[in-house]
Amino acid sequence: MIKQQGSNRVYRREKDAEGRTVIRVEGTNRDENRAFIYMARHFSELGLPVPQVLWVSEDEMSYTQTDLGDTLLFDAIRHGRETGDFSAVERTLLERTLRALAHVQIVGARGFDWSYCFPVPAMDERAIRWDLNYFKYCFLKGTQIEFSEPKLEDDFDALTAKILSPLRGESERVYFLYRDCQSRNVMIRDGQPYFIDFQGGRKGPTQYDVASFLWQAKANIPQTLRDELIDVYLDELKQLQPSMAESDWRAALPHFVLLRTLQVLGAYGYRGYFERKEHFLSSIPNAVRNLNELFAMHGGLQTQYPYIYAISNDLLFLL
Repeated sequence: MIKQQGSNRVYRREKDAEGRTVIRVEGTNRDENRAFIYMARHFSELGLPVPQVLWVSEDEMSYTQTDLGDTLLFDAIRHGRETGDFSAVERTLLERTLRALAHVQIVGARGFDWSYCFPVPAMDERAIRWDLNYFKYCFLKGTQIEFSEPKLEDDFDALTAKILSPLRGESERVYFLYRDCQSRNVMIRDGQPYFIDFQGGRKGPTQYDVASFLWQAKANIPQTLRDELIDVYLDELKQLQPSMAESDWRAALPHFVLLRTLQVLGAYGYRGYFERKEHFLSSIPNAVRNLNELFAMHGGLQTQYPYIYAISNDLLFLL
């Protein structure tokens, strides 16, 4: 058995008589399984760093994939996470992951059949509202602080509109949005990153994945390193998409960081307050700190989303 933090899927390492191993996955949702199987095969055909699907059961509720080992990027950057001082090796792993991510987003979208995506094919208004309501109902109400739903919904409307507004010159482009790109979903084998758990991927903007990866609560990446890694990522992205408008991309990023931070707080609230999983409870202070630091760095967010900003201050008691 391989321990999982948040998923209800069951993972086992199976070994044959000659010592060869595979990972067997028992899923709980057929459509979710189909999404992963299709995406893994599509990405593998394009030469992207993902596990290969080797076998699928007739009912599509179980499948096996190549064994990428036991080293999560999360564990490989442990020293940096715990001290805030990332070594040259750790920085290299983060850089390689972000460069590889750009390829998954750009190259992976080529010839992609979006009908396989689960539960929706694209980041649309409904999907954004799901994430924001996740924050409201599964986290905010769990803290038991008093808040005004009409004022909160006004800010949700403003954030949704900002996320949906097409970036100048970007509206005709199609990208694969990984959705849960974070260091626990990256395996390291022979010094190279491999992506796993991308079954929630869909069509969407590239900033969301960068926000998810660099602002992961327990990754503890300092802002100076984030800035350096964003430069690395954009260098790779521009090689794949030379006409990309960098200034527009950078201007939109803080709004995606805000959306992602609210979404993960919803996840931490559900897994922590309701399912009582300690890992998620212990992640809440880090995410609240990220939220407050984001508003401190980007004063414009305070005026655009004044009520979320007020709530972020009310949450300081969780630190």
